[in-house]
Amino acid sequence: MGEESLGIFEKYLSLWVIICIVAGVALGHFIPAFPQFLNRLQYASVSLPVAVLIWLMIYPMMLKIDFSSILRATRNLKGLTVTCGTNWLIKPFTMYLIASLFFLGVFKQFIPPDLGREYLAGAVLLGAAPCTAMVFVWSSLTRGDPAYTLVQVAVNDIILLFAYAPIVAFLLGIGNISVPYDTLILSVVLFVVIPLTGGYLTRRRLLRTRGEEYFRGFLRKFENITVIGLLLTLIIIFSFQGAVIIDNPLHIGLIAVPLIIQTFLIFTIAYLWARAWRLRHDVAAPAAMIGASNFFELAVAVAISLFGLESGAALATVVGVLVEVPVMLTLVRIANATRGYFTE
Repeated sequence: MGEESLGIFEKYLSLWVIICIVAGVALGHFIPAFPQFLNRLQYASVSLPVAVLIWLMIYPMMLKIDFSSILRATRNLKGLTVTCGTNWLIKPFTMYLIASLFFLGVFKQFIPPDLGREYLAGAVLLGAAPCTAMVFVWSSLTRGDPAYTLVQVAVNDIILLFAYAPIVAFLLGIGNISVPYDTLILSVVLFVVIPLTGGYLTRRRLLRTRGEEYFRGFLRKFENITVIGLLLTLIIIFSFQGAVIIDNPLHIGLIAVPLIIQTFLIFTIAYLWARAWRLRHDVAAPAAMIGASNFFELAVAVAISLFGLESGAALATVVGVLVEVPVMLTLVRIANATRGYFTE
């Protein structure tokens, strides 16, 4: 994607992200009634305002899906192998090793052992939950195949239902892991089922009644919706975390280090694996993105239910939210800059 082909939002996306992060933190700090009000608008630990914005981000991508291509996408087992192998056989375990190294070793003079173990628990909860919603945004920004991205997300959601609790229990040695399945199921419905259904029905109706040319014009109306939705989501998320950021600057920085290293490592493993198998770039980029990003709604909900709202585990999952968007935007730029190394 050349610089000249980008719109004003995409071209200066990093600048808009920084502005929205600062605005969100300031809003939460100086007008705490705003996030308090929004915090009441949630169900099963999922913020409904954020859900609506994420839906607006995903819906335009669902409109682009030629639904007959979904069946063809499932036949490309190499891409699914990269996604599932990275997410479930590598990612949770590298997260545990990297987080242990830093929280219980490198940073032990700054972090008490008990608190370090709580941070480790939060990191593992993040590492065992591959992304469900935002990966559609990252895929769109790298011009990923929307049908294939949908298949990747659907397969990971199915595995998540069965594998999340056992992996977390094994790595942390915690029995009776209580996964909030209402959060998990609601997120899948909100972030996959509803926009998928809406996109399918809209595309089918417009193509049948108005024709291909009208439909293409209709798609162009949504060109900036995804990025605008992302920026508004950032303002809301960071308004929730304004006090946390201001009150815990050192520990937030320390927690961010292994999370960022893990994100780049997982992206690199999946991306190079896809390159070695000669996958198309529009399959390779989403395959790497889904593993690098996290299902943070689930991780935060589990951390709060297991360890409490004020726990180190909950703080670690929140930091995962804070670092994810800037880091993922960096990976988007890397993926776009290396497109020439893959087949189209």
